[in-house]
Amino acid sequence: MNDPIGDMLTRIRNGQMRGKSTVSSPASKLRAWVLDVLTDEGYIRGYEKTTGSDGHPAIEISLKYYEGTPVIREVKRVSKPGRRVYMSVNDIPVVRQGLGVSIVSTPKGVMSDANARANNVGGEVLCTVF
Repeated sequence: MNDPIGDMLTRIRNGQMRGKSTVSSPASKLRAWVLDVLTDEGYIRGYEKTTGSDGHPAIEISLKYYEGTPVIREVKRVSKPGRRVYMSVNDIPVVRQGLGVSIVSTPKGVMSDANARANNVGGEVLCTVF
């Protein structure tokens, strides 16, 4: 697998289109950090680390719905393995006039765009969520 974050975001997107309550993804620290930001911002209910059917570590992601519609309307991968996107703190994009969130990997950890601005750090823009 070349793009583990993109794979996880696609699993979340596909699970919400099918109305699933949970989706499973292979586990990694970076995926867990991205899911921490999504949980803090209220886009998913949470996640827990489990063991998959093949014995490898997995993450069970609990999706969130509001009146039957998914809370995540749109999720886009910004920085991809073929083209990394790094931005300074002043250039981090504002998603939908502040209604959405950009997830940024900074030297101080993976955080939302608002936290990156508060800590005055830039980094790799992993994805945008609305």
